[in-house]
Amino acid sequence: MNTGQHLRDALVQAQQQGLDRLDAQMLLLLALGRGLNHRAWLLAHDTDPMPTGAATRYAELVRRRLAGEPVAYLAGEKAFFGLRLQVDPRVLVPRPDTETLVQWALDVLAPTPARPRFLDLGTGSGAIALAVKSQLPNVAVSATDASADALTVARSNAERLGLAVDFHAGSWLQAVPGERFDVIASNPPYIAEGDPHLVALGHEPLSALTSGRDGLDDIRTLIASAPTALAAGGWLLLEHGHDQAAAVRALLVQQGFGQVASRCDLAGIERCSGGIWPQQR
Repeated sequence: MNTGQHLRDALVQAQQQGLDRLDAQMLLLLALGRGLNHRAWLLAHDTDPMPTGAATRYAELVRRRLAGEPVAYLAGEKAFFGLRLQVDPRVLVPRPDTETLVQWALDVLAPTPARPRFLDLGTGSGAIALAVKSQLPNVAVSATDASADALTVARSNAERLGLAVDFHAGSWLQAVPGERFDVIASNPPYIAEGDPHLVALGHEPLSALTSGRDGLDDIRTLIASAPTALAAGGWLLLEHGHDQAAAVRALLVQQGFGQVASRCDLAGIERCSGGIWPQQR
């Protein structure tokens, strides 16, 4: 980035290097020490001179973004369901698609009497668990992850947001032996090994992305084991890939779940599937 240029010039130059316009704006705000929601300010001040220090910071941020590093890692945070979550390469970046799963969990939990129990399996940054707790404070929320690094991030987010969540280390339900929940939700790894889309996700933890040759290995495990941890009439809700809904529904039906259905994300894609564990078997 050249010194003596205006903010507008820096944005144009970044886009000429191949950066998306929105990314260029957000990175410039970071370089200027402003919040990512100050885009209107940026548009109103695009003829302001670029400070020398900011120009150096911006050049480095642009370089890292062009190398594929997510904006959320560069910013150190990501907005999710009204919360600002701290994120870094130890955890996946929370996606807007996952808000569909959170909303389904809230819809199921809200009418439940007494103090329902909710479990988020593979919590990562804590996004799902913290979103549910923030919306329904009366719910007893637990969350698990096999990654100690991820749990460190999740616990930090919970403490910073002042949300009480019980975190447990371990692989899936092995982390909460003998416990039962009214709703279990998970955004597990569901990308097939060797999927070409993985190239664009190279900066995020691979173990949180892939699951066998068809991407369904972890989902099979969760569907098979969830009944031992669900209260009678409890729900299992799973996020999955854009083309996996029919397969996941079939697995749920085969296991004996009822009221099996899928929900679409904002793009109209079947993003989550779930079912209820019968009162009697």
